[in-house]
Amino acid sequence: MSIRNYSIALSIVIALVLQIMPMPTIADLYRPDWVLLVLSYWALALPNRVNVGVAFFTGILDILLGTSMGVHSFAMCLCIYVLATNYKRLRNYSVWQQSIIIGIMAALYNLVIFWLQHLLTDIYFLFDYLWPVASSMVIWPWLFWLLRKVRRQLRLS
Repeated sequence: MSIRNYSIALSIVIALVLQIMPMPTIADLYRPDWVLLVLSYWALALPNRVNVGVAFFTGILDILLGTSMGVHSFAMCLCIYVLATNYKRLRNYSVWQQSIIIGIMAALYNLVIFWLQHLLTDIYFLFDYLWPVASSMVIWPWLFWLLRKVRRQLRLS
């Protein structure tokens, strides 16, 4: 049993930990969507191993964050489906162009979560819900390069 066999799962677990890690209130406002970013990378790099099914099971975020069941799963599945169906085209973009696409996916993810939460719990929209979109776009190039280095060193395919 080598780390090679569990590297994708380990990266997703690390993203889940980063997503729920306590932070100061002001910093928590800008927390990137770590799970979405990691799943997006793996869906673009290895779409045969990380797909909508994996995105559905990472919906454990609902339990960890205390939101209504299925909200994060649905939003994550929707975003990963869009990325997985267009992975051949998106791979050819530069990392900066991919960052814009990831920003659009993060916006879709956060807006779907807001819409579902609004229907289920009657919350109201605040512009602050979109700050994770900007931080996810900024984090994407570095996360992309880090995970690509891991994938190449472990020869994942």
